[in-house]
Amino acid sequence: MQVPVHDINGQVVGQLELDETLFRVPFNEAVVHQAMVRQLANRRAGTADTKTRGQVRGSTRKLYRQKHTGLARAGSRRSPLRRGGGVAFGPHPRSYRQAMPKKMRRLALKCVLSTKVAEEQLKVVDELSLESPKTKRMAQILAALGAQPSALVVTAQAEPNVVKSARNLPRIKALPAPLLNVLDLLSHQKLVMTVEAVKTAQAIWGRGGT
Repeated sequence: MQVPVHDINGQVVGQLELDETLFRVPFNEAVVHQAMVRQLANRRAGTADTKTRGQVRGSTRKLYRQKHTGLARAGSRRSPLRRGGGVAFGPHPRSYRQAMPKKMRRLALKCVLSTKVAEEQLKVVDELSLESPKTKRMAQILAALGAQPSALVVTAQAEPNVVKSARNLPRIKALPAPLLNVLDLLSHQKLVMTVEAVKTAQAIWGRGGT
């Protein structure tokens, strides 16, 4: 399976053979959904906390005598029933992390990449490097590639100038190929990859990848 390779001006300059074990995998909705939910859950801090009646400040003295007042048999002012008292079943720090088998994570990534290719949302560029951070230049390149208004830009390795040029553009994100993930792929309409980024992804997740 081949896809056209463009230069930064949007002109087709060649063809690139894609690894079908990575870019032509049947879509598995259940696995992709689980991978997405896992990523969202693992991003949660889980730091919400409330004080129980044993943690709030206040006297433990019984408010008034037990009998002959015509009132409820109240104890400590720290009771959850009273203003300023503890919280009965409030949240406490916890971990929201979810586990997922490695093979399922890899399958989810392959499914989403294959969908990008099938829907012609993958744009391969021969080279993408900037001498200095230029947001305007990045916008021009994406426009020439037809990758606006939403695109994930993937390079073979970390390119600070590319990342800085893309981060001020709404709905545009840049990252290196080893950090490809399901959530970022689903969050952006177009996928722009350099030739070397495609080769890196194929080496990691394609045929013969670890």
